[in-house]
Amino acid sequence: MDAAPSARTAEVTATRLFQRELRRWRIRKGLTQRALADRVRFSRETVAAVEAGRRYGSQELAVRCDQVLGTGGRLAELWPRVAQEQMAADGRRGPRPAGAERSRPAAAAPDPAAWERRAVVEAIDELRALIDQVLRTQSAELTRSVQTEAARSAPAVGSRRHQPGPARRRR
Repeated sequence: MDAAPSARTAEVTATRLFQRELRRWRIRKGLTQRALADRVRFSRETVAAVEAGRRYGSQELAVRCDQVLGTGGRLAELWPRVAQEQMAADGRRGPRPAGAERSRPAAAAPDPAAWERRAVVEAIDELRALIDQVLRTQSAELTRSVQTEAARSAPAVGSRRHQPGPARRRR
């Protein structure tokens, strides 16, 4: 019997995706949890708990993190799906949309699978960039090392060993 994925499964995916995106962008920007927390004016414990999935964030946290991390609004875009999951987990119904919002199609919400694919592609691109950076750094270090060795092993100009003249006798 094939079971179709439930709406709850999609919501869990949205929450996990929110957590992954928050952590990925924080690391990409080179920030610690404490540094990000200071910049968005939330506690380090809140940032850590949201990343680990022990706590739901808030829309305010999503918006502030988008601004600080320069995500282009990705976290805020994911937030409605995460909020739905939070309400379901807490047993709350939440606010009902008014008028025109009620008729909006469900397709307007971000597709977690598309986000996941995009995140994988971006992670691969990021890894490629890091590998290129490491290889360039190692190549530059190797070149410097070879040049340093060559300079050490080459006799200094004007040293006795390289002065032309009669051959020295050995005793």
